[in-house]
Amino acid sequence: MRNNDDDKSYSSNDRSNKNDEFNEVNDSFYDGLNNLLPDDEKISPREVNDNKSSDDQYSSEFDNDNPETEDDYSIDDSDDYQEEEESNEEAKSHQPHRLRPHHKARHVVRNIFRGIFLLFLLIFTLGIGLFAYYAKSAPQVTQAQLQSGGSSTLYTSDGKLLLTLGQEKRNYVKYNEIPQQMKDAVVSIEDKRFYNEPFGIDPIRIGGSIISNIRGHDISAGGSSITQQLIKLSAFSTSVSDRTLKRKAQEAWIAIHVSREYSKQQILEYYINKVYMNYNIYGIGTAARYYYGKKLDQLDLSQTALLAGMPNAPTFYNPYITPARAKYRRDLVLQAMLKNGKITQAQYSRAITENIQHGLTYKHDTQSKLRKIDDPYIKEVVDEVREKGFDPYNDNLKITVNINQKAQDELYQLANSGKVPFTNKKMQAAATVVDPNNGHVIAILGGRHLPNVALGLDRAVQTGRSTGSSIKPVLDYAPAIQYKHWPTSQILYDTPYTYAGTHIQLNDWDNRYYGAMTMRYALEQSRNVPAVRTLEDIGIKRAAKFAKQVGVNVEPSQGLSVAIGANASTLQMAGAYSAFATLGMYHKPQFVSRIQTATGEIHNYDTPGTRIMDKSTAYMITDMLKGVITHGSGLKAKDGDLIEAGKTGTVKYSNAELKAHPSYNGTPKDSWFIGYTRSYVMSVWTGYDTLAQGKITGSGQNSAMLLYKSMMDYLMKDKVNMDWTMPDSVVTRNFNTGRELFQKGHAPAAPKKKKNINRIPRRIIRRYQENPNTTFDSNNSNRVVIIERRPNNQNQNSNQTQQNNQNNQGNKNSNNTNSNTENNQPNNSNDQNQQQTNDNTE
Repeated sequence: MRNNDDDKSYSSNDRSNKNDEFNEVNDSFYDGLNNLLPDDEKISPREVNDNKSSDDQYSSEFDNDNPETEDDYSIDDSDDYQEEEESNEEAKSHQPHRLRPHHKARHVVRNIFRGIFLLFLLIFTLGIGLFAYYAKSAPQVTQAQLQSGGSSTLYTSDGKLLLTLGQEKRNYVKYNEIPQQMKDAVVSIEDKRFYNEPFGIDPIRIGGSIISNIRGHDISAGGSSITQQLIKLSAFSTSVSDRTLKRKAQEAWIAIHVSREYSKQQILEYYINKVYMNYNIYGIGTAARYYYGKKLDQLDLSQTALLAGMPNAPTFYNPYITPARAKYRRDLVLQAMLKNGKITQAQYSRAITENIQHGLTYKHDTQSKLRKIDDPYIKEVVDEVREKGFDPYNDNLKITVNINQKAQDELYQLANSGKVPFTNKKMQAAATVVDPNNGHVIAILGGRHLPNVALGLDRAVQTGRSTGSSIKPVLDYAPAIQYKHWPTSQILYDTPYTYAGTHIQLNDWDNRYYGAMTMRYALEQSRNVPAVRTLEDIGIKRAAKFAKQVGVNVEPSQGLSVAIGANASTLQMAGAYSAFATLGMYHKPQFVSRIQTATGEIHNYDTPGTRIMDKSTAYMITDMLKGVITHGSGLKAKDGDLIEAGKTGTVKYSNAELKAHPSYNGTPKDSWFIGYTRSYVMSVWTGYDTLAQGKITGSGQNSAMLLYKSMMDYLMKDKVNMDWTMPDSVVTRNFNTGRELFQKGHAPAAPKKKKNINRIPRRIIRRYQENPNTTFDSNNSNRVVIIERRPNNQNQNSNQTQQNNQNNQGNKNSNNTNSNTENNQPNNSNDQNQQQTNDNTE
């Protein structure tokens, strides 16, 4: 047996080992716990409270596992039990505390909640500081701003005041002139706690708006109170991009001040007179006269509810255009009024069954104080500002527009004074003048003999008409040079052509075919069959993508007929040709270059442009289009020695239209000319709004070219007459028929002897005439074929013989098309339209 000394020695050693293990585990526990606590709250295992009675949760922290206690109990006897117990109690007071599992969890959770509370406290403190920082820079709002209508001023590029928007149609109504029913309707739908908001903001509404937006639910109104909405309309932009945290903070800060300085009655009066109600009218009182021809106190409940609900989105809830949406909004207002106890169930039932268009008036005073010369331009400015996210009538903007006032006046006078001849007064015209170097629209013609109507029809932008052959450089020949590297001498075939999969035969404007010809000649003389064959070779999808990059939208589903006529406006065509004038850089046409908001923020919209095509492509197109004016279809547009390029476009009537109006046969339905210099691009359309108004005859058939010529002469009188510089990526080759252009790397070898400069043997010409399907080899000068232009004085017999031969040749070869091109099958649903377009387009 072991003696007591041995037992004590063993017990002491064992106790030492167990204490080491305990301390190691204990240290690990506190290390893990300290990771959850902030630095100033971290605790040490040796710093734990050793007073057992100070906290009940520590009263049983020591149990019979304690190594020292176990050994003591194993060796004590009854005589000294009390002494040992006291000794153990003394030892326990010096041991580190150990937390039981449920105590540990409680301690961790308590500290987590403490951390969350501190985090929220920190966020709240930072929020208050940020709010104060933003509020410090909030603009001052005067009573005049709150009471008057919003407006925006327009300035020309040289800083001269053009006009002020938003001051035309506003009939102010005083608070005591506003019926109680209208006040109840506005407050019910916009801010039902309006009268109980001491600071002009509604925290409950803001919170509900946030929750609804998070859940993705629609709500009848946003989180802003009526006071905040009034401030937004008076001092801030309504642009979505400007709805920032800073703006919201400033809005709330100003609302607090406005609520302290003005009564609820004043604020509601200002708001009801401030809101925009469509058609350049402001205030619900003005709207009552416009929509119903009544004063506010003459409206019934249904009409009151509609007008009260419209300020939320006046265009969306327009009862003339979208009655279903207007009814939805009116019903929402009636429901809010019923819920708030402002109307009875019987009143609600009667009003909600009333036809939404009951009582609407359709005749209005549309007389405008704007100059009718400027009206089309101002209309486009208003639309463009709205597209950029601002309200030009309420946002108090300073807008810099790109108009050249003198050019705008000159263009209108040329079209209306008789300087340019037109068939009659009903014959219309539209035009757009653009600076190609920045995209600035300097002048537009919205029509001839414009009525004195505010923001009326603008034919230069709103009316898209078939472009005729003026689309060919954009959709056909520029993509051919860009993607297939065709030279200006590329051989094309003007032979009978039938659209694949149909019986529709393509005829040209003169119903004749001229066989093999160069791309230059085909473009100068505006031949249709070569253009369609070119588009077929490129692929309509690829060509449409190219055209879209310069602002012209073409649907591939329309088929190959778009090669000779797509739908576009003069604005779009001017923008597209601008890319040729700048050797490949495209600037989207724009009416506005700069906007300054009421808070001083400046938005500039001028850009460096986007490269759409190679310099070589644009230069080669321009070089060919020079010939259109000097000896092609655009001779009437030539202005002396001015260096310019351009393209005509003529569209004739369809068979169905000619059947209804036989006398129109042989006259153009639409006539276009788009021309340009290095400084300006001008696009002109002439025609009639409707068939019944007449036909283009006499000198009116040249009106488009003559209007271009006169206007370009005016524009260029103070400009340097500069030619385009040929880029290094273009090389020239001289043939016996003239100079042709190639892209570098795709040209035939230069001749060694000057006296035999690429002369084409007659046998090669005959070979191409006999077999138009021979492949053009740009790398072999003996294969370069240039067909001489036929003189205009050929006798009729010679022409008839030649045409018969070519028709026979075409019948053999018209089906020989590239089977690998995109969309070589036209859409069958458009066969009839293709027939009309192909037969009647220049």
